[in-house]
Amino acid sequence: MFLDYFALGVLFFVVITLFYAVIAIHDIPHLMAKARNHPHQDAIHVAGWVSLFTLHAIWPFLFIWATIYREDRGWGIRSDGKLSPAQEANAEIARLHARIAELEGQSEGQSSERENA
Repeated sequence: MFLDYFALGVLFFVVITLFYAVIAIHDIPHLMAKARNHPHQDAIHVAGWVSLFTLHAIWPFLFIWATIYREDRGWGIRSDGKLSPAQEANAEIARLHARIAELEGQSEGQSSERENA
């Protein structure tokens, strides 16, 4: 008699755990989109819930949709893997600013050494 109730309890536990696991798995694309500051976060979240009712048929597409966007390069779909010309120019400007700041820091250090000598 005890084993019957124990087996029923285990069965309920497994069913409830699987239910929540499926829901958690279907929320992964939304969490990824949120972390990447995706412009379509809400649509991905709603589509994740819809995929529960479509027997998970669209979930792989949601995963791809959520991962294809990155905030630093946008959609970034190019065959050669390079950045767009505007982003490349901005990256080069940022590198030059960092180099100038480094050189100015070195020149200030040398001028203070000369003053101390």
